[in-house]
Amino acid sequence: MNKQYKQDFIQAGILAKQVRAYGKSLIQKKASYTDVMEKINQKIIELGAIPAFPPQMALNHVAAHFLPFPGEDIIFEDELIKLDIGVCYNGAIGDCAVTVDLSGKHQKLIDAVEAALLNAERIIKVGLPVRDIGKIIEETITSYGFKPIKNLSGHGLGKYKIHTSPIIPNYEDQSRAIIKPGMTFAIEPFATDGAGYIYEAEAAAIFGLGSACPLHSELSRALMARIRTFSGLPFSMHDLMHPDWSLERVKEGVNELLKSGAMVGYGPLIEEMNGMVAQAENSVLVDEQGNVLITTR
Repeated sequence: MNKQYKQDFIQAGILAKQVRAYGKSLIQKKASYTDVMEKINQKIIELGAIPAFPPQMALNHVAAHFLPFPGEDIIFEDELIKLDIGVCYNGAIGDCAVTVDLSGKHQKLIDAVEAALLNAERIIKVGLPVRDIGKIIEETITSYGFKPIKNLSGHGLGKYKIHTSPIIPNYEDQSRAIIKPGMTFAIEPFATDGAGYIYEAEAAAIFGLGSACPLHSELSRALMARIRTFSGLPFSMHDLMHPDWSLERVKEGVNELLKSGAMVGYGPLIEEMNGMVAQAENSVLVDEQGNVLITTR
């Protein structure tokens, strides 16, 4: 880990923490999903960074990867809302999340993931098996009477990369990975009163760059030129909109890129039994001396 990346990673975490707090303050009854999303994006830009991925607010039994399409909106009422924020500063990423309960019925579920996150942070040290992080997350969540979502996990964070090794499990798995000096990663417990597993729905709301391949239409080439400005980071349909293109035209180009493999889609992640889902997340840096910094705490 070089000195500049370390400084940038710490700064990205500081900014992400600010944006998470700002976004949380906007999530209120009668607020507009689209308005909150646009204000969060604008805040990131004002702070001198770019979104590491589209700010997302997954509702109730949806764990992640949810956005309304352009022209659609949701007015918040009594939902359980996971706000997931990613801030990219000079390529380094701060990734964090918080859950807001507008119904007043699910505070214990939120307490479970927040306690799991804090307990996991407290044991991080060089040489620690990552399965031990999963173990304490699982033990904490189950002590509250809920289940961790086992097919969701924390993940490494790299330069312009939001998912790298190591995988940080939310239960005690068979991983042999250990915490090493120079690692940057996110711990991301999810808890539910459902089955403890998610599946991916078909209608993708978040997208990423796929494999290089020939592009045959002017529209697909124009969209790909736009996509390349995102530095390999995930993006949404909103990010592809242009005053000269209708939504239907953009959808046509997106479908072409998805079919060719030039672009990949990530559908909403749904709890198997439609159980309520809460999430908490912070970013972690372990420097070359073994010092542990929770950059978004």
